[in-house]
Amino acid sequence: MPRVGIGFDTHRFRKGRALVLGGVTIPSPKGLDGHSDADVICHAVMDALLGAVGNGDIGRHFPDTDARWKGACSLDLLQHVVRLLTGDGWGVGNVDVMVLAEMPRLAPHVQAMREHLGRAMAIPVSGVSIKATTMERMGAVGRREGIAVMAVALVAPVTRTRGRRKGKRLTRA
Repeated sequence: MPRVGIGFDTHRFRKGRALVLGGVTIPSPKGLDGHSDADVICHAVMDALLGAVGNGDIGRHFPDTDARWKGACSLDLLQHVVRLLTGDGWGVGNVDVMVLAEMPRLAPHVQAMREHLGRAMAIPVSGVSIKATTMERMGAVGRREGIAVMAVALVAPVTRTRGRRKGKRLTRA
């Protein structure tokens, strides 16, 4: 039986850091604050995937108290999460991401973000949706204090043949 998970993450802006979203470094006077590269899109997607299979959250797998994850590339962390899922017999079907941000303008970078996420999750670009909206100047995001992201992920059992992965066919339990 396929499963669905939801993820949410938010990071505040900080001067002197690169802005990395969906694995893409975006020109911006401020980046996001965090223990890793603070890629809020990857973080929300990881939480959605982990939630779908009931395997905790990114704080459990990559705690900010562990020096190994200091400055880590979130795409690498996402690949690690996908390997965990695959090892447990799950395949990623698709992810849908909503970015809440007043700035910068993300439209020119969405396709590259989709490609990076698709590669990291070993799914076609068509299985990755990224949308962006503003908060109409309301709340912390509206005041340009940071960026928030919501993500939904579909995972399904992977059909296996002789111990090898045959494909990501959705199967019924």
